[in-house]
Amino acid sequence: MKDNHRAAVQKARKTAASPLSPSLPATNDDHLQADSEQNDSASKAPLAVDPNRLLSKIGSGHTRHEYLVDECVFSQGDAANAVYYIQSGKLKLTVVSQAGKEAVVAILSEGSFFGEGCLVGQPVRMATAAVLQKSMIVRVEKSIMVNLLREETEFAEQFLTHLLIRNIRMEADLVDHLFNSSEKRLARLLLLMANFGQESRPIPVIAKISQETLAEMIGTTRSRVSFFLNRFRELGFIDYNGSAGMQVHSSLVSVVLHD
Repeated sequence: MKDNHRAAVQKARKTAASPLSPSLPATNDDHLQADSEQNDSASKAPLAVDPNRLLSKIGSGHTRHEYLVDECVFSQGDAANAVYYIQSGKLKLTVVSQAGKEAVVAILSEGSFFGEGCLVGQPVRMATAAVLQKSMIVRVEKSIMVNLLREETEFAEQFLTHLLIRNIRMEADLVDHLFNSSEKRLARLLLLMANFGQESRPIPVIAKISQETLAEMIGTTRSRVSFFLNRFRELGFIDYNGSAGMQVHSSLVSVVLHD
């Protein structure tokens, strides 16, 4: 079991390594090339277990439901009694303070688990999960998920790896908010939403998302987001229109790496 945990940690560190991490910028071409090679290696590594195949074994212990844009899977304060898996689509986790201030905790895409706090005794949801685009979400009862993790060691390792990767990226998001400009935060967010630097293949077009939502995610105003998007488009980093969504080009990473 310790060996599985050690392997999961090592895999998480390798997979999470990315030019999108808000660390010190590269200082030479060799450094950039090494980051690129490491990221390519991680993105090509096949998953040991297919979650969809395993979930199909559960039978009545899970359900699938299609959610439309802005629908909530669960709300902050709801009872925590199940784990969820994003079969397709994308959602955001947000928290609201007692004063009514809302903050985006994470953006999760296809292949992500969420709501796992119930597995360690969390009685209520600490955040709200709202869909950003039409999504198919799988709900797995807590007791079923516990049994699955006990009986399927490969799946348990993959699940642990997923959680470690997500936590590393959430820490990177916090550093991003603390030290980077709003322009860099927007560029990094768009690249992450398009899956650049992640295990799954890049998505050429991001489904339509409002400038208000983008502003909320990076902690700035809608007018600033509009200004940056127009500049990115003029520089050829993105293409977008009101109906077809936004196309993100890999050249946008230069904004993130620029000091």
